[in-house]
Amino acid sequence: MAMSDNTPQLHFRLAEAGDESFILGMAERLLSFDLPVWRKPKDALSHLRADLRRHLRDEPPGSYMFIAEDDAGTAAAFLHLQKGSDMLSGKPTVHISDLAIPATREGQGIGRALLDYAAGWAREHGADALTLNVFPGNTRARALYERAGFQTDLLKLVRPLR
Repeated sequence: MAMSDNTPQLHFRLAEAGDESFILGMAERLLSFDLPVWRKPKDALSHLRADLRRHLRDEPPGSYMFIAEDDAGTAAAFLHLQKGSDMLSGKPTVHISDLAIPATREGQGIGRALLDYAAGWAREHGADALTLNVFPGNTRARALYERAGFQTDLLKLVRPLR
C-alpha cells in the first residue's frame, strides 16, 4: 500500500507468535492518553495485555491481528480487526479493535494507511461498515478517525458502581 513520498511503503501480514513482544509493547501506546477517572491505568494495561495475548495465542474466530511492516521488514504498526454484525441491522461489520503505532513513527501517515487497509479488508470480507471505539480523551486518534470519515453512531455511557 503506497503512502506519501516521505513514508515507506507498508506491507501487511497476519501476526504470528513471534510478534507477541511488539504487540504487547504497543499496549502502553493504546492507553497513552487520559483515561476516565474511574479507570485505573495499571489495571487497564494489565487487562489489555492479557486480551491481546489471548487473541494472538487462541486466534478466536473472527479475530485478525495484522503487523504492518516497512520495506526493511521492520514492524511499523499493529492492527486488530474483528468481524461482527450491526446490532440494529444485522449487517456484517468489521470492528477495529486495536490500532497502534510506535511514537517514533507518529506523523508519517501510517495511521491513515492502517485505516485504509482496514476499510479495504472489510470490503473484501463483505462488511457494510467499519467500526471502532475511542476514548474521549484520545484527541489525536479522534481527529484521525474523523478525518478518515468516521462518524458518531452510538455513545457508550458508564456509571461506575465501585
